[in-house]
Amino acid sequence: MNDIGVRIARALVKIFGRLPLGFHYSMSRLVCWVVKDVMRYRHDVVMTNLARSFPEKKYRELESIADAYYRHLGEIIVEALWFGASDGERMRKSGILTVMNPEVMNAVFESSPSVTVLYSHCGNWELFGGLLASGTATGTPLIIEEEHIKVVYKRLHNAFSDSFFMLNRVSPLERAGTSCEIESSDILRYAVKHKDEKNVYIYMADQYPYQAAYDVGEFLHQPTVAMAGSVRVAQKFSHAVVYLKMKHVSRGRYEISFIPICGDASAMSCDEMMKRYFELLEQEIKETPHNWLWSHKRWK
Repeated sequence: MNDIGVRIARALVKIFGRLPLGFHYSMSRLVCWVVKDVMRYRHDVVMTNLARSFPEKKYRELESIADAYYRHLGEIIVEALWFGASDGERMRKSGILTVMNPEVMNAVFESSPSVTVLYSHCGNWELFGGLLASGTATGTPLIIEEEHIKVVYKRLHNAFSDSFFMLNRVSPLERAGTSCEIESSDILRYAVKHKDEKNVYIYMADQYPYQAAYDVGEFLHQPTVAMAGSVRVAQKFSHAVVYLKMKHVSRGRYEISFIPICGDASAMSCDEMMKRYFELLEQEIKETPHNWLWSHKRWK
């Protein structure tokens, strides 16, 4: 029954998603109003997270960031619906994603057994399936092929939401039957089985962890724990480790940059890699404060 519901929801999204991106952005204002003012979706969580993360800011400044966040959240929702009905050509024409330094990813991919990419809830993670269809700032294409990308995800508690969003965010090739999603509890088993393949493993590394947790120390002025399975797997198989930054430039424009953390994870401790990841994430959040998922219950 759940599968039927997911298919119906996906069919409706596909019909609605075929409308122009400009139409979706006009709807984002309504979505923002409903989420922020009608539902007041996690308003207390957002304000608490902001106040603790930016203790030096006054209440009006925090309110301004919160307002910008909810506008951005409305855009994330409509962009995800639009992407759910998009193909590679539509992604390229929209210009919604631009890879700023493809040469960095190409170099580490060529020189390493595999690459571990540490991502976050900055930008719009629901668009990531369109990475290979996006343009580049330098004109140099990414040399990664579709079959190289393996997205490691943490399963949502709601089975319907988990199935729906997994299907909605994948690329056109995956919709045709090429699967690249790996549940985080299965990643070590998968990496061992495919250790002789050159892959790009992508982790959403800022999520609240399962029971086993790594103590990050202070992140945004708060004691923080995280999942460290990504760097442990990278260390075991000598992967290169890269931070993925997604900057929200303006409505309909995101810039992706790759920042190397290490060329060989076996030569670096898990502690060093995780600390570097959270340093880069904190720097990114401070540059564009509205661009992170503040409604996420990151600290529990």
